[in-house]
Amino acid sequence: MKEWLKISCLLCVFGFVREIRPSEPYVTEYLLGPWRNITNEQLTRDVYPVGTYSHLVQLVFVFLITDFLRYKPLIITVGAAGVIIWSLLIWTTSLLSLQILEFFYGTYMAAEVAYYTYIYAKVDKKYYPRVTSHTRAAMFAGKLISGITSQLMINLKLMDYKQLNYITLATQILAMLWAFGLPKVDRSLYFHREAYLTEPAPKLNQLQLQQETGTTIEADVASQQPSNLVQTSAGRLLWQHFYNAYTNHRVVQWSLWYAIGLAGYLQVTYYMQVLWKDIEPEPQIAWNGAVDAVLTALAALSALAAGYLHTGRLRPRASLLLLAVLSALEGGSVLICCWTKNIYWSYVGFVIFGGLYGFTITVASAEVARNLQEDSFGLVFGINTLLALVFQSLLTIAVLSEWGFALNPVGQYTVYAFYFIAVAVIYFISVMVEHFWYRSKSKEKLADSLE
Repeated sequence: MKEWLKISCLLCVFGFVREIRPSEPYVTEYLLGPWRNITNEQLTRDVYPVGTYSHLVQLVFVFLITDFLRYKPLIITVGAAGVIIWSLLIWTTSLLSLQILEFFYGTYMAAEVAYYTYIYAKVDKKYYPRVTSHTRAAMFAGKLISGITSQLMINLKLMDYKQLNYITLATQILAMLWAFGLPKVDRSLYFHREAYLTEPAPKLNQLQLQQETGTTIEADVASQQPSNLVQTSAGRLLWQHFYNAYTNHRVVQWSLWYAIGLAGYLQVTYYMQVLWKDIEPEPQIAWNGAVDAVLTALAALSALAAGYLHTGRLRPRASLLLLAVLSALEGGSVLICCWTKNIYWSYVGFVIFGGLYGFTITVASAEVARNLQEDSFGLVFGINTLLALVFQSLLTIAVLSEWGFALNPVGQYTVYAFYFIAVAVIYFISVMVEHFWYRSKSKEKLADSLE
């Protein structure tokens, strides 16, 4: 087996096993069940928001150290955090333990960035499209099996909501152990670049050292301390990639939607079980697992369709117009979720939302990557994700907290729906403004050429 394929398979096994979490579709049912003494309001206002804020704060640090630690330690951290989370879910009962659990859930989600970027440091650039599809497919497959398993266990009455957590704990332990066997990364994009590791440090004169480090040092001393040069060069390279990316208005346009769309998606999916519990407080059978499985399959097909249908041939303004239309449809699907009294219509709205989001986020990701000049995917998508978590935290404060409107579940999801609709309107207006601006400029150029 080729080395790149072997590494891809090893990472895919981790992603697949990690996503087998059959307890997740029923976590709200479990927490509001007889195993814990907690109310719906406490869960919504005192527990779940901790995970949002924790994810935001920890992503700042994880984003900075992932490249420096060379990925693998962070992937192991993902597995270890999963073990802690589901151990706390099974063997604790207090409100404080749930809040501690949510802190580690922030770690679990933040460290995930290492999984997505590890493969790019281990394989040649020409294999990027293949390994990206492999790792994404592995996660979708794990999530699909997870949803099917959970629904079968509940429908056949083989397990209750609490017992599903034991399966999840077992998969997280297995994922953590598997992560220890992943190959080490010898180089990374910023802090451990190959040139500095494989070539001897050159003896520079004082003028050269002053240009590189901003200080005057004896040449023979500097040659013995190449790590300072690595750090300085890493910082300069980070800034260069950041500046080149975010001074490109196309990157900014697509990155902004990526962040706004991801924030809305996280908020909608994070509290959906709370909305379903409000619509149907005591369901005979909760179909959460089946809905999760169908949504995962549809999202995977949508992402695949986006890859084939949106090949970059559309003009930028046409792509943004398409995005505006799909964002409006996402908002409409969320309205179906919350304005109905029928739980099955809410399920349908959620599945449609997941399918539309799978298409739009794939298009946005591809457009961001297509407009980047350097291999700065990890940096740009890390910043975009960080911005998404800022938006999500602001939504949480405005909609859920006592400092905000403290809305009930239906009110919350009405806000989320019009959030997507407002994004659609803003992007539609920006496309129209850009269209007429370029049209007027073209007329001016034509008039100047005729004079």
